[in-house]
Amino acid sequence: MRKEIYKNIVMLAAVTSLLWVATPAIAELEQATIISGLKEALSLSTEKAIALVGKTDGYFGNQAIKILMPEKMRMVTDALGKMGMQKQVDEFILSMNRAAEKAAPKAASIFGDAIKNMNLEDARKILNGGDTAATDYFKLKTSDSIYTEFKPVIAATMGEAGTTRLFENIMSKAKTLPLMSGIKFDLDDYVTKKSTDGLFMMLGQQEKMIRINPGARSTDLLKTVFGK
Repeated sequence: MRKEIYKNIVMLAAVTSLLWVATPAIAELEQATIISGLKEALSLSTEKAIALVGKTDGYFGNQAIKILMPEKMRMVTDALGKMGMQKQVDEFILSMNRAAEKAAPKAASIFGDAIKNMNLEDARKILNGGDTAATDYFKLKTSDSIYTEFKPVIAATMGEAGTTRLFENIMSKAKTLPLMSGIKFDLDDYVTKKSTDGLFMMLGQQEKMIRINPGARSTDLLKTVFGK
């Protein structure tokens, strides 16, 4: 009797260990469910993240991702504020954020392609990874493409809004200040990088919600995959 029980336990353990290696119907179904669930979660997370930042005050009204003056320029803008140019400085900061908000929707198709191309190994790593494993996956797969898509939109938007002109005015004033005559700064690059960073930060927050908050799992498929 004991030998029979032992034999059954060994057999069960062997079958369980082969579920992901062999291809019986149940293993294939589980794999397909996991991939579908992850893709649904990623689609939901990216849509929400883009919606949050790609609207008026999406960046400007969110202190966590609001684009501020770069550190090496803050001494300049503080000095200019005291010289009666605070309004121009404030307008400049606002326009940088407005440019980021306009560019954000460009990420939708890039994220969509990354989701379509996700394979089983990617899915396993994401599912078994940390709270932002999916966000890290997107950073790896899409950062360069998002930067490339964002930059011309941001440059054009800031040009139309007069941001570039304001920046040039600030820089001309900066050159009159002690120790600031040789300062150089790539405005388009700075705003594009900050826009991308802010988007990924919001994406990470959305991912964490789905992973740790059952209430954020809005479909049966999400509940099945992330409830395990």
